Amino acid sequence: MAAAAAAASFLEEIRNESVDLERIPIEEVFEQLKCSREGLSSAEGEQRLQLFGPNKLEEKKENKFLKFLGFMWNPLSWVMEIAAIMAIALANGGGRPPDWQDFVGIVVLLVINSTISFIEENNAGNAAAALMAGLAPKTKVLRDGRWSEQEAAILVPGDIISIKLGDIIPADARLLEGDPLKIDQSALTGESLPVTKSPGDEIFSGSTCKQGEIEAVVIATGVHTFFGKAAHLVDSTNNVGHFQKVLTAIGNFCICSIAVGMLIEIVVMYPIQHRRYREGIDNLLVLLIGGIPIAMPTVLSVTMAIGSHRLSEQGRSRSG
Repeated sequence: MAAAAAAASFLEEIRNESVDLERIPIEEVFEQLKCSREGLSSAEGEQRLQLFGPNKLEEKKENKFLKFLGFMWNPLSWVMEIAAIMAIALANGGGRPPDWQDFVGIVVLLVINSTISFIEENNAGNAAAALMAGLAPKTKVLRDGRWSEQEAAILVPGDIISIKLGDIIPADARLLEGDPLKIDQSALTGESLPVTKSPGDEIFSGSTCKQGEIEAVVIATGVHTFFGKAAHLVDSTNNVGHFQKVLTAIGNFCICSIAVGMLIEIVVMYPIQHRRYREGIDNLLVLLIGGIPIAMPTVLSVTMAIGSHRLSEQGRSRSG
């Protein structure tokens, strides 16, 4: 029982990344992971799977409808929504019906703008889901003293895996004895050419074996891999870029300008010029609708996307 408790304590430290398995000698890796070159048993694998979790990335599920409505929830859209309410609630007097034409036009513009933004965002796709497409679905693993092809999701630290030409690396691992490998890890590091990995070196989940065949011991799986951490950072980042800050500043400037303009117009039209209520509301609607660049973020985003696509096409044609 004491030995089992000690082993569990060591594995807990591995899960919390308290041990630097990337740099210590390979023999110490086996010692820290409480495993051997003969691999794990099925029972040990199941036990470790409960501790480390499956070797896959968590994919966020989001409600598409709520995501669509989210594009109507921003300062510029709020002003347009206020204008729509004014068109049917306030523009109702002077013996004339509510301004349904303006109301319908504003709503249609809001829906079109939100639809375009939603499609653009949806085409970009979920970052984590896109990264998950690069993970290996199956792998060759040594369990119970026998090699077998298994789902990559069952891998745990301490497993011995076999890697050969064309394989996608299923988890972070340290190479055992054998000839050096050529590994393409451009998707992770941006390196244009395959790198040489010698026995004892670390290989990363999501990279591809371009040359050689060797065995390796798994040291990290799932969200604890280099690949998983990158996916988590991409998927969870909330940093506002400079482009978005510029759009927000322009929107805030327009809103403040319109608010001041409407206040001045109300003072001029009613106390000074004594205009009729409905005539004044119509003028305010013109100022409110005309002064808000509701489609500006979408137009700029689409324009930048088209420009980026054309630049990539030019780059491919020149390289070809």
